[in-house]
Amino acid sequence: MGSISEVSDWRTPAQMELEALVVGGGFSGVYTLYKLREAGINAKLFEASKELGGVWNYNRYPGARVDSEVPFYQYNIDKLWKTFNWSERFPGHEELRKYFHHVATVLGLYDHIAFEQDVCGCDFDVETKRWIVKTGTGKTVMCKYLIVAAGSSYKKHFPTFPGLGDYKGVLLHAADFPEEGFDFSGKEAAIVGQGATGLQITQEVSKKASNLTVFIRTPNMAFPMYQRKLTPEELNAGRALYPHIFKIARESKSGLPYWTDGKSAKDTPTKEREERWEELWTRGGFNFSIGGYRDFIFDQEANDLMYDFWKKKVRARISDPKKRDIMAPEVPPHPIGTKRPSLEQDYYECIDQANVHVVSLNETGIEKFDEEGMVTTDGKHRKFDVVVLATGYDSITGSFTGMGLRDLDGHDMKERWKDGVRTHLGMTCPGFPNMFMIYSPQAPTALANGTTIIEAQGDWVTSTIVKMKTEGVETIEAQPDAAEKWASDIQEMNGKTLFPLTNSWYMGANIPGKKREQLNYLAGLDVYEKACKEAQKEWTGFKTVLAI
Repeated sequence: MGSISEVSDWRTPAQMELEALVVGGGFSGVYTLYKLREAGINAKLFEASKELGGVWNYNRYPGARVDSEVPFYQYNIDKLWKTFNWSERFPGHEELRKYFHHVATVLGLYDHIAFEQDVCGCDFDVETKRWIVKTGTGKTVMCKYLIVAAGSSYKKHFPTFPGLGDYKGVLLHAADFPEEGFDFSGKEAAIVGQGATGLQITQEVSKKASNLTVFIRTPNMAFPMYQRKLTPEELNAGRALYPHIFKIARESKSGLPYWTDGKSAKDTPTKEREERWEELWTRGGFNFSIGGYRDFIFDQEANDLMYDFWKKKVRARISDPKKRDIMAPEVPPHPIGTKRPSLEQDYYECIDQANVHVVSLNETGIEKFDEEGMVTTDGKHRKFDVVVLATGYDSITGSFTGMGLRDLDGHDMKERWKDGVRTHLGMTCPGFPNMFMIYSPQAPTALANGTTIIEAQGDWVTSTIVKMKTEGVETIEAQPDAAEKWASDIQEMNGKTLFPLTNSWYMGANIPGKKREQLNYLAGLDVYEKACKEAQKEWTGFKTVLAI
């Protein structure tokens, strides 16, 4: 956890007053805390767990690692990137937690962080114009500014399988592994789900388990990671370019400085197109999608061409014909790229192993669990020592609707958003004065490099509060008509893409009963940040109340 001052100071009282409170100690919360304090704002941070790291604190499953590469998945703060040496191109969860300790130590943030403070209620007092925030430990905070940086992947999703509570073996959720890990050696294991977490767990468990059964509904259209080790010498040589790289990333659509020539896939000659895709494929990471032809997400014909290239690559790596047809079917189950692509190292070779058994949930469903394992719809009773639920999260909105965040009329955010998310700029909401969200719904959240979008939003929130103080503005609140327009603009953009053809967490479709809508801003990080800065100039879309 790191060195926390022995002085009890501000953490001790059950009741306290702060200028600004940041909720959440992941990438978004830590950056925003730093920027606020750097701007002279008395900000503190509450984190529910015992450590910083957010998703990288909770995700300790075998193989958990980020899919944005070094140097992009870190803060653009020179005293940090000059002094931290990453060991791999795509860092794992252990190294990411070390990075958070480095960040908090170098930036002097530990004395402004309170751990094990799970926020369970947030209400705005109209008389004092202050947020009243309560935690599960009994603390009450009054603050002028509330910044919710609770993360996009925090609220775990557990499917309601019949008899799940009867299972006597080891039941794990991908986001709730024991800190000491779990030894799969010699075990009869099952993994339900093959999204990013399921894929990464499969790569590790298949090498240790006696037998591994993978339950999969939709094949993961993964791209090659091409993981490799990094040396301090290589990192040091590359640092001369970091300021330029970070600048280009911030001005890009994806927060990653991948080059695209803007050509159409279907209008490009076959030989040229195949050569371009081959080049991008061998670079690894998201080069294949972000660095390639932009029309694949808008045009079905272009998307089919891209899928055919991907399919040929993957099918060549799977010798078992049944597994091959499940993992890379001849006909795409959905347009490629409309679900979050994952990055893999030897995933398809692992799937092809004799000790790995693949069950298509489209053909054979899970009927029920019992003490020993589960019964599937083909009548088989399958016994397992351990079952891993890689069933994902109530993504993007779940953390904001699960913390008791209530509007001026006392309505919970969960109730407010049940028929659709309404924000202005993806950072503010009608009925929530002086409340800001980071890494949030209706921003480029899932479609941009995490740290880049976080810095854009954290900088905007900080400059907005500074502008309020300079101009004597007591509160700002998003106007309902501005939020309606922001939401309708996003859905209009969405209608011009292939995203609506797929049930994904981008669309909120992975959670039963959740409104099916595009949860991400689609025009790109560059356009998004310009819109936010423009709105800030004259408080466009906001109701402002001046200090008396």
